[in-house]
Amino acid sequence: MTEYWVVKHKSDAESADRAISEAARLLKLGETVAFPTETVYGLGADATNSDAVKGIYSAKGRPSDNPLIVHIADRDQMDAFAGVPAEPLQQLMNAFWPGPLTIIVPVRAGALSPLVTAGLNTVGVRIPDHPVALAVLRAAGCPVAAPSANSSGRPSPTTAEHVAEDLGGRIGGIVDGGATGVGVESTVVEWANGALYVLRPGGVTAEQLRHALPDVSVREPARTEEPAGTPRAPGMKYTHYAPRGSMRVVLGDDPQAVAGWMRRELDAAKARGERTGVLTFDERRGLHRADVVVAAGSLAQPDTIARGLYSALRQFDQQHATFILAEGCPEAGIGRAIMNRLLKAAGHEVVRL
Repeated sequence: MTEYWVVKHKSDAESADRAISEAARLLKLGETVAFPTETVYGLGADATNSDAVKGIYSAKGRPSDNPLIVHIADRDQMDAFAGVPAEPLQQLMNAFWPGPLTIIVPVRAGALSPLVTAGLNTVGVRIPDHPVALAVLRAAGCPVAAPSANSSGRPSPTTAEHVAEDLGGRIGGIVDGGATGVGVESTVVEWANGALYVLRPGGVTAEQLRHALPDVSVREPARTEEPAGTPRAPGMKYTHYAPRGSMRVVLGDDPQAVAGWMRRELDAAKARGERTGVLTFDERRGLHRADVVVAAGSLAQPDTIARGLYSALRQFDQQHATFILAEGCPEAGIGRAIMNRLLKAAGHEVVRL
């Protein structure tokens, strides 16, 4: 049975403290607990306890060669399990921690469960910018490995209800702190060969990284780049974030032409018995017709798309869509992370008009 605690603005302080204490108690006992961060909900376990970390992989159905990010409440906690970050990474820590930035650093031998690193000699670390997450981490008093709290491959959870939908009954507890803010996972970066490599775009944009490190080369992965072996960071390998129906991303400069092409494809899919879906934006919702039309957010405010993306993808499952076409968005700023997630969700099935 999964325990469920509500820690929101409407909760009284005593109930919130009790929920935090109980969640931390379960983590100390080697259980798995889902909690909110500013990006998505994470499924946490004591990163030093292999039996506890096994619970993450088991509950999620996660491939064992997909490393986990370790969450801490204070930078001093890194000393026990990680090497000293390179100077540019320290500058980024100063600029973006707490926040949606994960840095890859050398791991101390034997300090963490080898299941966390998936056999790598490095580990991803971050301090989340969410009061509930920080309270849980401080009360637990240990580094907490925490991937997104969803079934592997499914859209990440941005509410506690999403967590319960995927993992209810398979984890120790869920801390409900309301909807998350950023909506897509953290940016993952690594310092190597005198340059900063973005392994996964996320809540901190490439533009922000370049502003923080103006004299450093910031290198982003090619859109279709996939690691052959163990990935250096989560989200680099395998299809992620996907609804159950088939999905393609449609790219084009002319919204009317894109909508016209999509309409013909959707009509054909409808004729062969599919239940059709369109993922679009507020400004273009009226251009589309399908069984399920979902606007993730506004092109004028890309952060709203990031916040609404995973909930939008889950709506297609809730309404049983089997054939889905998704409009792409500009890749400036947070748009890079949005497109990364869309392409992963579609298995890199893309139509360019």
